[in-house]
Amino acid sequence: MITLGEGSTPLVRSTRLEEIVGCKGLYFKLESCNPSGSFKDRGMVVAVAKAIERGDTAVLCASTGNTSASAAAYAARCGLRVYVIVPHGNIAEGKLAQAVAHGARVIAIDGGFDDALGLAREITDRHQIALVNSVNPHRIEGQKTASFEIVEDLGDAPDVVCLPVGNAGNITAYWKGFVESYQREEASKKPLMWGFQASGAAPIVAGQRVAEPTTLATAIRIGNPASWDGATNARDESGGDILAVTDEKIVDAYRRLAQEEGIFCEPASAACVAGLLGQAEAGVDLASKIVVCVITGNGLKDPERAMAEFAPELKAIEPDLSRVEEEMGLKQ
Repeated sequence: MITLGEGSTPLVRSTRLEEIVGCKGLYFKLESCNPSGSFKDRGMVVAVAKAIERGDTAVLCASTGNTSASAAAYAARCGLRVYVIVPHGNIAEGKLAQAVAHGARVIAIDGGFDDALGLAREITDRHQIALVNSVNPHRIEGQKTASFEIVEDLGDAPDVVCLPVGNAGNITAYWKGFVESYQREEASKKPLMWGFQASGAAPIVAGQRVAEPTTLATAIRIGNPASWDGATNARDESGGDILAVTDEKIVDAYRRLAQEEGIFCEPASAACVAGLLGQAEAGVDLASKIVVCVITGNGLKDPERAMAEFAPELKAIEPDLSRVEEEMGLKQ
């Protein structure tokens, strides 16, 4: 009954990185094509629908960006009030712009995401407001549908699925979806789940909470994932792994996706590709494997990072044909 056109996102085969990785097939699941530009929409549409069923008139989330944009969009669609608690100075402008454009009341706190989520939980316990972070089980139910689509598009489950890991709801949801596909005999196997955290925000890898997580990939700058147990279950039950990648490797993958594959994603999305490239460099044999990397968010979410990484300083020149040809490197 409620939709903005979420889901049914493309599964696009790699043109260049597949050969570098050395796998049988490398595909990118473009969750960046969802209405608000990220994977969050799959779960948000369900969470908001369930909030309306309960009679809630408002929703609340803690966010580093994508959740706030998605929650605000679906709340606006359904005539609900929406509140967002964000870490001050740690949310990309593109995501914040989306939330305020949709009418969200944004509360910035002098703290991190974990502080914001703690407050959101307390407030929704005290008031009839729906918490729409990934601790909401309806979010997981919506997000698992991406696994169904991958199985449908490939005709079976892939051998390996690579995802960025922040709050860890997505790796939890994907694993749930693949398990259900296997149980229904729609897939003949279950994939290895490979999750990748930024090295400055890698609590699952370290096995302990990170008090002050740091990474330029703001969407995964989380020190105490709400779905920690779900992520480790996905890792252990699938025989996969959760590893850390440096910001340098994330930026390299971010650049390569844009310039070699034509895929402009937010930095957090590139973490899974950075991790896959690292596995290949480490000598992991992928020759017989079909691999899917989940591109979780659009690059326009974080325009400041794109300009910092890709754009030279622009200097105006005179509107002269010869001068423009010279600037293009075309002048004889």
